[in-house]
Amino acid sequence: MYFQRRGQKLLVILGTIITMLFPTYSSEVASAPVQSQKTPQDQTQIVPTSDEDTAISAGSAATNSSTLNSNKNTKGLTLSQLLHKYPETFKTSGPRNKVIALTFDDVPDPRFTPQLLNILKKYNVKATFFVVGSRAKKHPALVKRMIREGHAIGNHSYNHPQFVKLEMNDFRSQIIKTENIIQTLAGYKPRLIRPPYGDISEQQLKWAKSHGYTLVNWNVDSLDWKGLSKNQVRNNILAHIGRGAIILQHGGGGPGSHLEGTIQALPEIITIMRKRGYTFVTVPQLLQVSKSK
Repeated sequence: MYFQRRGQKLLVILGTIITMLFPTYSSEVASAPVQSQKTPQDQTQIVPTSDEDTAISAGSAATNSSTLNSNKNTKGLTLSQLLHKYPETFKTSGPRNKVIALTFDDVPDPRFTPQLLNILKKYNVKATFFVVGSRAKKHPALVKRMIREGHAIGNHSYNHPQFVKLEMNDFRSQIIKTENIIQTLAGYKPRLIRPPYGDISEQQLKWAKSHGYTLVNWNVDSLDWKGLSKNQVRNNILAHIGRGAIILQHGGGGPGSHLEGTIQALPEIITIMRKRGYTFVTVPQLLQVSKSK
């Protein structure tokens, strides 16, 4: 028994020495980071929408000031580089005077556009509406009301695709098809184009320049497409607004969109900025260009 116990002690001591000198493989494996894996349930599901809303998703304002500097289009130039290369054609703001332009994308939409028009009329503010052709075709009376009440109209494509993913013929078709619809309703072909998602390729931009268009993005993003509250929309705008600002908001959206935040915040934004000495103008007035081609 004595030798058995002594042998067991020696084995324990020997095992401790080996563990100290050579950590076990199993302990290394246990301490290694485990990479997470997404299950099929974690993947985003694509929900079919109507033809009118085919590409108008809850992220139609996906491009903001950060992506201007980071996202590359298919031609390799960032939007920031395109802005510097084509300053007379591609705009995100106006001269640094105490004037600002309210813009509303993805119109007309009978759920939200009439409410915005009512507020603008009440406060005697003229804004710029970027029209989606398929929606204008479906809701012509709303476009006619915009014109009748003195607002400017811009081209926002026919069904809101991402331009950089289109062939040139398809891109041109998006512009021309929509401007023909707008001409029938408004009496002119709009000079202003706002690319869906704010994105465009250099080839497309050069075509627009050669045909007399002006591309208009923004430098103040309300992020209202996220369904934000009144206070969130108001604060997003007031925190970044300044001289010559072009403000992005929405007057329409895809199924399930909630733009009550923009509708509720608009009177406060108008009141606050007027108290600060600012005047609201349309984008053609801000940029001192014709509203038509």
